[in-house]
Amino acid sequence: MNLIPVKAALAAVLAVSLSACVSLDTRKAPAAPDVVTTVSTEAQQAEAARVDALRAQPAWSFQGRVAVSKGRNGGSGRIDWQQQARQYVVSLSAPVTRQSWTLSGDSENRSGRLDGVDGGPRQGEDAQQVLLEATGWDIPVNQLPEWVRGLVAEGAGAEQIDRDAEGRPRRVRQMGWDIQFLDWYPAEGDRPVLPRRIEAVNGDAKVRLLVDGWVLGSP
Repeated sequence: MNLIPVKAALAAVLAVSLSACVSLDTRKAPAAPDVVTTVSTEAQQAEAARVDALRAQPAWSFQGRVAVSKGRNGGSGRIDWQQQARQYVVSLSAPVTRQSWTLSGDSENRSGRLDGVDGGPRQGEDAQQVLLEATGWDIPVNQLPEWVRGLVAEGAGAEQIDRDAEGRPRRVRQMGWDIQFLDWYPAEGDRPVLPRRIEAVNGDAKVRLLVDGWVLGSP
């Protein structure tokens, strides 16, 4: 199977430059919260309540900007993530070229389907592998439903968890990935505190995410 045309198509879809996305994030983002060695009891309780509230909400979504790279391959664009229990639909688009692709999957059995690429849909038993084979990008889509909400992925121990003064994860090392939570949206109404800016690295694979808005509950 010749993957070169597919990779070229995906590069065109994410036509906005990676460097532009990174400079935008750096310019607008405040300083990341400091790591602390001791978290107060009150902060621990508040964080436990936040985690419980998020895990109790099966439906959520966010929109934002994402930059992805692996070695010399990479790009950036708009992202729209829709989650319903364990099912997700992730759409990426490049407004300039008006091209897009969609990854749908099941975060429990790990299967996935990629639409919008040359040669027709791709699907398989592991969504992360489907995406890697089609694009050359290594993105932890099976764990992202947890990580994007500022949670430690269940079912796999974390090698390291550093926290800020509020008890929230500041840096997590899990399943080969180093995830940093660099900025947060404050709680609003019934919505708990949620990440605004995340960076994840595994070797030469990098994912940078800037969330523009969160919605909890079904649309």
